[in-house]
Amino acid sequence: MTNTVSANDSACILTILVPVRNEGVNLRIMLKMLRVFVEVPHEVVVVHDEPDDDSLDVVSELSSELPVRAVHNTHGQGVVNAIRTGIAAAAGEYVLVFAADEVGPLLVVEDMLALMDQGCEFVSCTRYAHGGRRLGGSVFGGVLSRTANALFHWMAGSKLTDCTTGIKMFRRNQFETLRFESRPVGWSVAFELAIKAQLMGLVLGEVPIISIDRLYGGRSTFRVLPWTVEYLRWFFWGLKQLRMSRPYKGSVLVRVPASTAVGGKATR
Repeated sequence: MTNTVSANDSACILTILVPVRNEGVNLRIMLKMLRVFVEVPHEVVVVHDEPDDDSLDVVSELSSELPVRAVHNTHGQGVVNAIRTGIAAAAGEYVLVFAADEVGPLLVVEDMLALMDQGCEFVSCTRYAHGGRRLGGSVFGGVLSRTANALFHWMAGSKLTDCTTGIKMFRRNQFETLRFESRPVGWSVAFELAIKAQLMGLVLGEVPIISIDRLYGGRSTFRVLPWTVEYLRWFFWGLKQLRMSRPYKGSVLVRVPASTAVGGKATR
């Protein structure tokens, strides 16, 4: 049976932070899957921009049986502001940033937690290494993402192989005072988080995922020009900062889930 907690329960280990914009269909599926796949005491914080977001109906319907609550984003629209709002509202020791339309990666939450328990301070999923894959979505967006991550890994010496994925886990107390500088364009804040985790010298971890873009409902918010401009801004900022800083000395702890290998395993 899944261990759940109330929003204010001091026993809460994990806050799953979900920025939404009319993700009612995906959120319903996600919450029901979480009940099966996440066994630690946890809460789900759904951060919304607008009061008429259809995700709120799902939260209202399921909050009596699941540890889910809605939080209004008062910092301004966009994922970066939703994350800022969600971290401030989080009760868990760990925070998992998660996109509501990413249903498949829910299978690896326990593997990410295992890495945190092994001493990692920042864990990122990867679609481009250790057996991870990206399926669906815009062909151009997929090529751009894969190419940008490969170039950043090589040119900047990034230890993470997929800096731009929106699925990240970290210790709340290390990021509650972080100054977020991303513009509210797409998930560029995920890139910022990955860069700054390395600049901070945090212990890093990676878990491969099979990501399927928008398996259920809704439209992607991907827009070629604004997304490309903002991601390039972080690409060149991160390139400069990582190359100027002292090289990251630590290794990345990788955990291959049982779904992609026979038994989960961790390697350095």
